[in-house]
Amino acid sequence: MSYKSKYRDWLLNDYFDEETKEELESIQDNEQEIEDRFYKNLEFGTGGMRGKMGAGTNRMNKYIVRKATQGLANYIINYSEDGKENGVVIAYDSRHKSREFAEETALVLAGNGIKAYLFSELRPTPELSFAVRELNAEAGVVVTASHNPPEYNGYKVYGSDGCQLVPDKARKVIAEINELDDFSLIKRMDKSEAEEEGLFKILGSDMDEKYQEAVIDVLPDVELANKAGNNLKIIYTPLHGTGNKPVRDILSTLGFKEMMVVQRQAEPDPDFSTVTSPNPEDRDAYTLALELAESYNPDLIMATDPDADRLGALVKDGEGYTALNGNEIGVLMADYLLSRKKEENLLPDNPVIIKTIVSTEMIRPIADKYNTIVKDVLTGFKYIGEEIKKMETTDEEFILGFEESFGYLTGTYVRDKDAVNAAALLAMMALYYQEEREINLLQRLSELREEHGFFLEDLESMRLEGKEGQEEIERIIASLREECPAEIAGEDLVVFKDYLSRISRDLKSGEEREINLPESNVLQFILADESKITIRPSGTEPKLKFYFAVRANSEENAKSRLENLKEKFLVMIDKV
Repeated sequence: MSYKSKYRDWLLNDYFDEETKEELESIQDNEQEIEDRFYKNLEFGTGGMRGKMGAGTNRMNKYIVRKATQGLANYIINYSEDGKENGVVIAYDSRHKSREFAEETALVLAGNGIKAYLFSELRPTPELSFAVRELNAEAGVVVTASHNPPEYNGYKVYGSDGCQLVPDKARKVIAEINELDDFSLIKRMDKSEAEEEGLFKILGSDMDEKYQEAVIDVLPDVELANKAGNNLKIIYTPLHGTGNKPVRDILSTLGFKEMMVVQRQAEPDPDFSTVTSPNPEDRDAYTLALELAESYNPDLIMATDPDADRLGALVKDGEGYTALNGNEIGVLMADYLLSRKKEENLLPDNPVIIKTIVSTEMIRPIADKYNTIVKDVLTGFKYIGEEIKKMETTDEEFILGFEESFGYLTGTYVRDKDAVNAAALLAMMALYYQEEREINLLQRLSELREEHGFFLEDLESMRLEGKEGQEEIERIIASLREECPAEIAGEDLVVFKDYLSRISRDLKSGEEREINLPESNVLQFILADESKITIRPSGTEPKLKFYFAVRANSEENAKSRLENLKEKFLVMIDKV
């Protein structure tokens, strides 16, 4: 069916309400907007879907949420024996229509005879992962668009292991969704009936308490925090999201009483009106926190994104504050956890750290120092969660999972990145170095670089909107795949990795090796000086991403090498 036919169907079909039809009538003279809303269905990828809100098949709205949920319901019914009774846990964040979409999810599940557990109010994504396992549920759904702009929302699906759906399971759910052409076939129960039938249940503070206990249980140096936590001054901002209560509660429980919250960003705000983007990677997100810091003078400033699965931080540096990037936080966490476990004689025989293929290689020499295995996985924390599950049947022990985009996890109580856990761990680290070594996190990072080398990384993105943008992203990657460059920035290309064909090719010897990871539309170039460039389309936004990584014997040389690499490669991309 053409996009014009789909548009007419939504205008004329009695299934769609008047509000939806009025919105569509308002764009009847905008052919480009009609095409963008209806030229495809909003894609349900390996972890779920995310998109701009509005009427249409390529938008987030209650009808698309119902369709996705009916597909999930069919998957549960067709592939599990006890799925209906085990049920599905549903959480949501502070975005526009998140509560509405969460209730729609619950009522479609109920219409299919599947028990739905809905949190009483907004909750962090990691608590959803925890609750799925705690309740022995068949699946979980969280309504969130993470750090995307306010006009976005999304829908992520979790399996019974508390991990986002990995490709083999996701493909089955996607197949069920794609078979639904007629919205009127979606089963949905009224809320009152669902409650009477015991298919609509509310989760409250009991789950919060269990989750907090699980987080604290995996932290080191809890006694130190109880004794000296007041010596570390913290400013925290939830950026109008779900982290406000859980992060404040856990830090207070641990003993970090000298903490101020950015009040203008404490309450939920779907417009994220105080920031350009609710993204802890963005320095601008800390503007209000830095204003507060002028009078409070904290040692550490922390921010969580709207669904509280990612954490960013600034550390006091003289008169100002320096941001730690995701790789630096991951390196500091790994070093702290491994060193403290060794000092306490708690380091297991086969410790494992899991990182994504675009995250820093600095982790390897640190891990080697403690005889720790480093495993690489594709970008996306679901792959880290999948590896944690595999380790249940081995003698390996999980220490830390992290990705450069500010996602971290220590402990196996959840199977997703957890900013509540990360905030507590970062505060604990800062306190430990302050009390035991009289240094801060920046000074510890400097020590690690002196010991292991200067690793620097950076990310550049090309935003390419709409149908034409998607086609351009695909064309650029296809061109690089077909015409692999012989050299970049004056350095020979020595290894070319194509994660779609799952082949790693040594360009000097011609030897090819299989990449033991799932297929993914990712390219990676490794140069003679160990510099690395990775290219991949974003799974959540209309962007093509370029990851750069270098290693040098000094900070000055590393910065120079990184800037040269970025500049020369991006010129090459412009020509492509």
